[in-house]
Amino acid sequence: MDFDRDLFVIGAGSGGVRAARIAASHGARVTVAEDFRVGGTCVIRGCVPKKLMVYAARFADDFADAKGFGWTVGETHHDWRALIEAKDREIARLEGLYAANLDRSGVEIVRARARLDGPNRVRLSDGRVFTARHVLIATGGTPVRDGGFPGSELAATSEELFQWARRPERLVVVGGGYVALEFASLFAGLGSKVTVLYRGAEILRGFDLEVRRHLHAALEARGLEVVTGDTPARLDRVDGALRLETREGRVFAADEVLLAIGRRPATADLGLDTVELTLRPDGSIPVAGAAATTLPWLHAVGDVTGRAALTPVAIRDGHAFADATFGGQPREVAHDLIPTAVFTSPEIGTVGAGEEDLREQGIAHLIFRSTFRPMRATLAGREERTLMKILVGEADDRVLGVHVVGPDAAEMIQLVAVAMRMGARKSDFDRTMALHPSAAEELVTMRQPAGVWRP
Repeated sequence: MDFDRDLFVIGAGSGGVRAARIAASHGARVTVAEDFRVGGTCVIRGCVPKKLMVYAARFADDFADAKGFGWTVGETHHDWRALIEAKDREIARLEGLYAANLDRSGVEIVRARARLDGPNRVRLSDGRVFTARHVLIATGGTPVRDGGFPGSELAATSEELFQWARRPERLVVVGGGYVALEFASLFAGLGSKVTVLYRGAEILRGFDLEVRRHLHAALEARGLEVVTGDTPARLDRVDGALRLETREGRVFAADEVLLAIGRRPATADLGLDTVELTLRPDGSIPVAGAAATTLPWLHAVGDVTGRAALTPVAIRDGHAFADATFGGQPREVAHDLIPTAVFTSPEIGTVGAGEEDLREQGIAHLIFRSTFRPMRATLAGREERTLMKILVGEADDRVLGVHVVGPDAAEMIQLVAVAMRMGARKSDFDRTMALHPSAAEELVTMRQPAGVWRP
């Protein structure tokens, strides 16, 4: 069969764009369809604009700490509209770069919604139909919008907040994952009164329990109200404000309520019912290797697959798929030991297993722990403490997990991940010379274990 394209990509997020560019570099005829903006969730309304807002919020600490170092700082005021306009300019610049890179690579971009129309066929919302030797689905994920309680449609999600006309003075964040906590933290830094409402017993499910508790206490010390073990029962608009009632009888008045209770794969209305592909119960597309589905011509990368919802994972899988399929260069992508950051204040950086993971697996391990006031905090007068934790296999001295809560945690954990990927042992950390004075030196100076766990 003579196909119109060698590769048709549905979705111009980070994974789809990388796959398209690499495939084109191998000589493939490639078209990408996108019905919103090139760049996907991360660039347009996710990790990039969020990180810019995190930076904005952290200036509050700089202003407050400056006095301890001899600086006189006058009255400060944050201009929400100026931040949003600056953020929009940067996002527009990045979107232009993504589109320009596709164009330079020889990839055609069509601004339309695409859906499958049977095997090897894609139908666009403008009526055009393409046939393709390979189709890659890279549509990402979308926030859960139904909170399961009356009035949940009055709440915003992480996608709408980037265009709020004003910063809410009172904000309730429903959820306890990294998205909920990052936005709760940054809005508190910008001056909002923030309440976090989470149904679980402790925030940040899936992370090491000690890390979760440490962050919980730190957020409360910074003035956030963190309510666990409770859920919304009803949300109403009363006299222009929002009124949130909980199942435990609490009542919160807010200017905005942010619903951050999870994301789901964006597989709705993709025409998957026209091909013989079975989705998982959560709507994700099962894949093996980098991007392979059960259909030899259909592939998927990114959040739509149900793998770790992280941009670098989508990019790495998209690149590997294109190299293998069009360049004859098969390669494996390791989906373990993925470094992760939570950009709250204080920040979390983690890679590898937590204590609870190791106990569940029955792995005997040593626990090395250090808590201390960062040097900057001493003159600034802050009591907030950094937590560093190393988990080591008792049998082979292998470093199994590293967890940092404190300034620059994300920057540290990226380099720790390199060492762990190479199979570093605790003795390798111990032989490494410390860089003094730095917070990171604690990672190589912990000598005595704080505890041991054996099955």
